[in-house]
Amino acid sequence: MKGLVYKSTGSSYRIKLQDETFIDCKLSGKFRIDNINSTNPICVGDEVLVKKSNSSGNVINKLFERKNYVVRKSVKLSKQFHIIASNINMCFLIITPKNPVTSTMFIDRFLASTLSYQIDTTIVFNKIDDYDYESKETVNKFKDIYINAGYDVISVSAKKKVNIDILKKIMTGNICVFSGHSGVGKSTLINSLDPKINIKTLPISDSNLTGQHTTTFSEMYDLNFDSKIIDTPGIKGFGLYNVNKYELKDYFKEFSLISSCKFNNCIHHHEPGCEIIKAVENGKISKSRYDNYITMLLEMENNFR
Repeated sequence: MKGLVYKSTGSSYRIKLQDETFIDCKLSGKFRIDNINSTNPICVGDEVLVKKSNSSGNVINKLFERKNYVVRKSVKLSKQFHIIASNINMCFLIITPKNPVTSTMFIDRFLASTLSYQIDTTIVFNKIDDYDYESKETVNKFKDIYINAGYDVISVSAKKKVNIDILKKIMTGNICVFSGHSGVGKSTLINSLDPKINIKTLPISDSNLTGQHTTTFSEMYDLNFDSKIIDTPGIKGFGLYNVNKYELKDYFKEFSLISSCKFNNCIHHHEPGCEIIKAVENGKISKSRYDNYITMLLEMENNFR
């Protein structure tokens, strides 16, 4: 019987079957051997074939082809990666200017990764009810950067339910994933979208002003307005998987709006006649975005030496 993975704990899986019932499953030993690339062969959002058994337990014996997925890889050199979620229509990167701080480097790594798998990402600034003057200035700066880069941006307050209706309208009809650092309010935001879900949340840690991990495994929820949402554990760092230095430029979407460079294989570093470098100098492309691009580019070059 065909089903959809709603929760993965690494050793067991919660599956919603076509008849709308839920069952718990495990993987067959053969299935584990077949998958050697990712740390999790099955992830939330996967479509699978299940063999039901009252005696030996329910088993997943087939994974259907994924149309896309969001991957997390350690920033440090690693041959393995972790699939956060699959078969999604929209991704929402939830960020806050402080408590916890979300850096432009983290944002740009995430955006490049999702774009590499053709997934639309909307940037959501949460906790706007708590912003002081400095936070408002930071958010306004970030908005300028990412709107100019071609991304949709929305400011919300899960606590005060500010702009939640706008977020619902964007999400309707889609399978979505919320991602971001621990403490940015992903679970609280889901609770504000549909109070019946009632995901456990915890306040920011007083000791280091960062989030406390309340979501330990990715899980999908059916919302009450024709949408599904995948809540994910907080991410500290984010590296790119299966992207080389010649492809990286394709995942900074504003680069494609600039005239062609002198050389077709220009990677926009120090080549003569580079139109991207000129655009940065002229203010058409954010220096922050370009600097982060160069940092990622140099990491890729160093990793293959």
